[in-house]
Amino acid sequence: MSISHAPPDSLKPDISGISVTKATGGDTTDPPPAGLERLVPASARRTRVPRWLRRTTGPLLLLALWQLLSSTGALTAEVLASPGRIAEVAGDLIADGSLPAAMGTSLQRVAAGLLLGTLIGTGLALLSGLFRVGEDLVDASVQMLRTVPFAGLIPLFIIWFGIGEAPKVAVITLGVTFPLYLNVYAGIRGVDARLIEAGESLGLSRRGLVRHVVLPGALPGALTGLRYSLGIAWLALVFAEQINADAGIGFLMVQARDFLRTDVIVVCLIVYAFLGLLADFVVRSLERLLLQWRPTFTGR
Repeated sequence: MSISHAPPDSLKPDISGISVTKATGGDTTDPPPAGLERLVPASARRTRVPRWLRRTTGPLLLLALWQLLSSTGALTAEVLASPGRIAEVAGDLIADGSLPAAMGTSLQRVAAGLLLGTLIGTGLALLSGLFRVGEDLVDASVQMLRTVPFAGLIPLFIIWFGIGEAPKVAVITLGVTFPLYLNVYAGIRGVDARLIEAGESLGLSRRGLVRHVVLPGALPGALTGLRYSLGIAWLALVFAEQINADAGIGFLMVQARDFLRTDVIVVCLIVYAFLGLLADFVVRSLERLLLQWRPTFTGR
């Protein structure tokens, strides 16, 4: 004789009102009952204004205010030229070739200083971050030297390297080295010790740990240091091109200062800002490419 263990209908749970969601992510929930509205998280709501438009609103409003003050006479041309005048001067400088030539010279100086500073700063950070002996020998000296203003070393660089391109590149190199050193060193020492233990338990050698655990963990800090170093590089370029320069954006600014040409000075400052923004965009693109494995919060 067989015995049935099925519960009576009165004891079966009522699951008619429970919604089911497929494992594939498709939502098969029934529509909410009449009188109820399904809640949607604020983070899931799409904004109607494109992001690029929101990002350009601030600069456009500032430009409009600038033009308004210039048109009403509240901002005279001797203090600051109007946006229209600056656009006209920029067109003239581009037409006669002086601005493209100055940009090319300045870019060469920044590229040389950035390359040398990256090699020196990253090399010292690896030596100090990976080895305790290297930290004892390097870190104290670097921490001491980084507090010295690099602009104050310009007279010493002139004595050492003369008045050619060498002191200009040296100033930019010095400005780039220390931010990279600090961020790469902090990135190496900030790697989770549990990841090191996990790598050792999997049989990784010291070289394998450095290659597969330490360097990928330090990469976000290194890219942050590179972005900061690029900003310092353009700042150092302004000082560097005051050293008996006969070409470059700084040379145009010096000439404009002597002739009280505020329009040319503003054009040069806009070029500095544009080149810095372009360099930052390149590094941020590298971050998105190299750090795809690291999900981060992008704001809401």
